Amino acid sequence: MGREVTGPAGGLLVVGDVITDVVARHPGPLATGTDTAAVIRTLPGGAGANVACWAAHTGCADVRLLARVGADTARWHERELRAAGVRPRLVVDPAAPTGTVICLVDAGAAAERTFLTCSGASLRLEPADWSDALLDGVGRLHLSGYLLFAESSRALARVALAAARARGVPVSLDPASVGFLAELGVDRFLAFARGLDVLLPSRDEACLLAGRSDWADAAAELSALVPVVVAKSGADGALVARSGAVRARIPAATAVPRDTTGAGDAFTGAFLAALVAGASVEEAAQRGCLAGARAVERTGGRPPHPGVGDVPPDTATSRPSEAPRPDPAAPAPGP
Repeated sequence: MGREVTGPAGGLLVVGDVITDVVARHPGPLATGTDTAAVIRTLPGGAGANVACWAAHTGCADVRLLARVGADTARWHERELRAAGVRPRLVVDPAAPTGTVICLVDAGAAAERTFLTCSGASLRLEPADWSDALLDGVGRLHLSGYLLFAESSRALARVALAAARARGVPVSLDPASVGFLAELGVDRFLAFARGLDVLLPSRDEACLLAGRSDWADAAAELSALVPVVVAKSGADGALVARSGAVRARIPAATAVPRDTTGAGDAFTGAFLAALVAGASVEEAAQRGCLAGARAVERTGGRPPHPGVGDVPPDTATSRPSEAPRPDPAAPAPGP
């Protein structure tokens, strides 16, 4: 039957990345060697942070996030996370700035995007940043796949996974990036995935990991390794696979794409919020598809919130002395 995926009642802990997104929407092809007109915005992002924000937005009352940021934007990111209903535990890196991603978004009908990534502090999470106390009151742990793409954060992911396993807390992971997966190596990723309860790959990630060209075959094969595999494919919806077979096909919700950045994170956040609330995997996948559709209609990877908004970070008010490194063992601050 495999491992249980519902877990004890409690909150959601996300361990992952906080990133500053610079989103450039351009109306036509990029003009190499000269100027291309674009609408450019600086927004809070990061796969882990986006998942946490969408989980809170879609009804999870207790969402926590462990991540590393630079002192340059620590206050801004913490403000944005709290405004979104997330309880952040941000470790301020003494040497590296917050990671930055330049998102080039084609303003055509598909709103496809290309990322230029500088991981910065985000992949410098390390086992010393972890405390088993972070799991107190937690019913699910979600790991961003980006953690696996650097040695220190990969070591943290192993520690967090072992701690969750010891407490019977189900663990999910989103592989995050086909390009980074190829660099890491499929075998290394799958060796880690054996300890998971839920795997949430995109269509391309599933095909790469399983060595298959058909995403349904890929999801089915991966579900012989991980108890539940939910493969995401934008306008083609999602597949739920268990025990070596596809068990459900979830249709996509209707949307008019504006920016596909963070659509998979929105799916994952809503999916996890639904599981925390007691929904079945199939019901959770339906809610994920709905959140993904809403996400592509917005610019950036986060849901709307009534808080601070997308104000560019003020580095003058985010000095290291004003953003001390928190103690990971201390109780998480309230919302």
